[in-house]
Amino acid sequence: MDSMYLIIFFIFGTILGGCYTVLGNHLAQEDYHFFPYRCDCCKHPLSIVECIPIFSYFFLKGKCKHCHKKIDIMEPLMELFTGILFAVAYYSFGFSYDLLIALGIVSLLIIVTVSDLNYLIIPDEVLVLFSIYFIIVQFLSVGAIDTLKHIFTGVFLFSLMYAIMWLGEKSLKKESLGGGDVKMMFVFGLVLDPLLGTVAIFLGSVFALPMSLFLLYKNKEKMIPFGPFLLLAFTFLYFIKLTPEVLVALLGF
Repeated sequence: MDSMYLIIFFIFGTILGGCYTVLGNHLAQEDYHFFPYRCDCCKHPLSIVECIPIFSYFFLKGKCKHCHKKIDIMEPLMELFTGILFAVAYYSFGFSYDLLIALGIVSLLIIVTVSDLNYLIIPDEVLVLFSIYFIIVQFLSVGAIDTLKHIFTGVFLFSLMYAIMWLGEKSLKKESLGGGDVKMMFVFGLVLDPLLGTVAIFLGSVFALPMSLFLLYKNKEKMIPFGPFLLLAFTFLYFIKLTPEVLVALLGF
């Protein structure tokens, strides 16, 4: 039975992964007239075969069947990645409120990764939607008082990230962080506690370090999309079920 559910969550994740890819691209361009099952270029509706996650990319040889426009390789990769993470979420948390939070985190990760990598934008609509989603799930799971604590944690992490951005701009004399990265920390606080939220910022910086060094080596003047790395850290911390008590013990405090 567990194997069947794993397969179901994987398939469900691959389907949503394709939708999230389309959503991330269109919201970043402030294009609210989109449909996940038609070609963005020629607007031709896709057949059932063309909508099969992952495999359709290979059936079509990476091109639209009608206008022959090349399909971005990110689409099947995001579908696969989402499917895997959905299955891992079910395996880790089973049917629970924690599973709902995990699926929300994965969904946010995919949408923001697409929008931030391609356009260096984290759409406000996405952050508002997932803020509401996490508040509702937390309210149903832990009640009003603990949910209010998470909201305060979100305000704290937002303020912390804003201070980091302000210090970075003062010292570097240029933009150091995007506003979307700062706003996203409020969402983190709706799930993590203040300590783990702070660790997520540090861990996200560690994850981003290889790309930063590569761009420095290549002497490219390009802003690094920090959002996906922050969300990778967020996802990692939640999925390994790290608690503040365990973290403090590991650090030897």
